Amino acid sequence: MAVAGALALACAGCENDDAVVLRPPAAPDLTDPVSLALDIQPTFTASCALSGCHAGAFPVAGLTLEEGRLYEPGLGAVGVASAQAPLLRIEPGASDRSYLVHKLEGTQGQVGGVGARMPLGGPPVSAEFLEALRTWIDDGAPDN
Repeated sequence: MAVAGALALACAGCENDDAVVLRPPAAPDLTDPVSLALDIQPTFTASCALSGCHAGAFPVAGLTLEEGRLYEPGLGAVGVASAQAPLLRIEPGASDRSYLVHKLEGTQGQVGGVGARMPLGGPPVSAEFLEALRTWIDDGAPDN
C-alpha cells in the first residue's frame, strides 16, 4: 500500500517558505501490513523532514523524521522519550501512548503535552494516514 503523501505536513510554520502542501491520497489498503519504507517514511521525508522543521543538525523539538533516523537514540522517534510530554514519541505496540500520534490528532494536551497540532500551519493529516500510522505503530513500529 502506498500512503506516501498522505500526511500532507506542509510545515508552513517551520521557518520554511518553500514547503509544499501535498494533496491527500486515496484511502490506503490496510489489508497488507503497513510498511515504514513504503507508507510512512516517504511522507515524513517529503513533508516533515525539511530544513527548519524536523531535519538537520538541530531539528525542531529535537525530533528528526529524516529517512534512516527514526530509530536514532535521542533525536529519532521510535522508542525515544518526548521532550514535551511524559510519553515516548512512538511507543512500539501502543499508538494511544505515542506522542507523535497525539500531536497529529491535536490531542497532545490530554496527555500532558504542549504546543499546537501538527502540521503547524498546515491542514490536519488525513484520517487514512492516521489509521496507517496507528496500524504501523500497533504492529510494533517495525523497520520495514
